[in-house]
Amino acid sequence: MKNFDEWLKETTARTEEAVCAYLPAEEGHQKTVLAAMNYSMKAGGKRLRPLFLGELYRMFGGTGREAEPFMAAIEMIHTFSLIHDDLPCMDNDRFRRGLPTAWVAYGYDMAVLAGDGLAIYAFETAAKAFAMTEHTERVAGCIRLLAEKSGIYGMIGGQTADVELTGKPLSEEQLDFIYRLKTGALLEAPMMIGAILAGATEEQVRTVERMASCVGYAFQIQDDILDLTSTQEVLGKPVLSDEKNHKTTYVSLYGMEKARQDVKALSEEAVELLETLPGEHEHLRQLIGMLVTRQK
Repeated sequence: MKNFDEWLKETTARTEEAVCAYLPAEEGHQKTVLAAMNYSMKAGGKRLRPLFLGELYRMFGGTGREAEPFMAAIEMIHTFSLIHDDLPCMDNDRFRRGLPTAWVAYGYDMAVLAGDGLAIYAFETAAKAFAMTEHTERVAGCIRLLAEKSGIYGMIGGQTADVELTGKPLSEEQLDFIYRLKTGALLEAPMMIGAILAGATEEQVRTVERMASCVGYAFQIQDDILDLTSTQEVLGKPVLSDEKNHKTTYVSLYGMEKARQDVKALSEEAVELLETLPGEHEHLRQLIGMLVTRQK
């Protein structure tokens, strides 16, 4: 077995290749919005969501290529959410991943259209999986799941509550709702899709969903911690943005000590759930540990 660093480097490179293979050509009268879409897609990032999708697919025994369109699709949806999150009407951020945000680079209008374009193109891309497998019912179910987890009952629902409640004191229940939908749903979707495409049982998919929920929650809390403790040079985006936007976070609600303790507890719960699933998952276990202790 490869060591973790070698595995992560190879897996990230394979994931990057799969994602970029489905980006649109920058041509035609609409090439400006296509360039803005690709600018944001190629701006870097961990490729965490497509990586998890591909690895869960392999963990459950998947050997085909039908996971690849979904790997690109989930990254498109994630990137669309970031483009819109950075807009002046939302968080008004000028840097993302060390580069000017889409609205700064291409203008407010093109950034809105680029986000819209990625949101819709994601489903056009995911649908290409129909031609790659005999199990078309799995593809159909995954497209429905992708829509659910990214839409009004998932990421957009969480974002809505986040926007409406910015500057207001939040209850524990409200913060939990925002974190589970705004961040958690877009980690649940790729892990569940990878498992479903590979033929996991319904019970196994539910376990994957719970595991992903723990990872997503821990990831968001760690994000809150880093917003207070890191620097823009390390993170590649502005720090203290939650404070600037008067947002209640896990840290402001519970304190730094409890936040760190809960990141650890959630990551341990995620690993315990992972260990109940079939297949080889030593590297995934290490990846979860790395994500929730990351410094950027």
